[in-house]
Amino acid sequence: MSSVPDISLNGGTTIPQLGFGVYQVKPEQTVEAVSTALEVGYRHIDTAEMYQNEAEVGEAVESFGRSKVFVTSKLNNGFHKPDDARRAFDETLAKLRSDFVDLFLIHWPLPTLYDGDYVSTWNTLAEFLSDGRAKAIGVSNFQVAHLERLAAETGVVPAVNQIEVHPYLTNEHVRAYGADNDIVTEAWSPIAQGQVLDDPAIGKIASAVGKTPAQVVLRWHIQRGDVIFPKSTTPSRIKENFEIFDFELDDDAVDALSALDKGEQGRTGPNPDTFDYLPD
Repeated sequence: MSSVPDISLNGGTTIPQLGFGVYQVKPEQTVEAVSTALEVGYRHIDTAEMYQNEAEVGEAVESFGRSKVFVTSKLNNGFHKPDDARRAFDETLAKLRSDFVDLFLIHWPLPTLYDGDYVSTWNTLAEFLSDGRAKAIGVSNFQVAHLERLAAETGVVPAVNQIEVHPYLTNEHVRAYGADNDIVTEAWSPIAQGQVLDDPAIGKIASAVGKTPAQVVLRWHIQRGDVIFPKSTTPSRIKENFEIFDFELDDDAVDALSALDKGEQGRTGPNPDTFDYLPD
């Protein structure tokens, strides 16, 4: 079985660099998908309140052994007010069948909502860290200006910032800020929702190393030091995504993938500066 590296977080905990994501996995498919991932060797599951499958993640993880698995969840956009965040966090723990979560994130900064106040939300997450119910806390989709505000107005540095990163959006400005401030970057949409897989440059590298384009892109993330959590409900693909530790890309290959960056034009998800979605 491949050995997944652990990355140290600024609060003293560690996180497996490769995880399994359950974004858009239907609740009725989640137990089986997570169980398959755990059998393959994944020990890090990434979910969120908005994914509506925390309970199923909790069921699969409990069956496997809670102490063996690193679990991340994220605050729903509709619960940024402190009291709402506290209630939502309690519900997350109940659904996960656990008295703690390894990592809890603010899912989006939502700077155009809540009078632009994500600082009080962050301070509320700091309560969960302080009382031990969150072993680490972080943010997701925060831009540099958002992170600078947290640094200026609070004394708690996020352990991670989960942002969109892939060869078409390398997001170097945000990654560099994280590297300079002891914030680990987690890359969501690591293969750009499949958009990069037909790229000729990636296909050429994949042929040269005897791997699939997806494996090459995931390996590129690993060698850049980011945490990733590809998603699939297909057992063969779940296994394939795990098999990225028996080869390395040389510097030219890493640079070739990085050179595919399209900046904002490569973004597949919303821009965090303007995203204002609140679930019904």
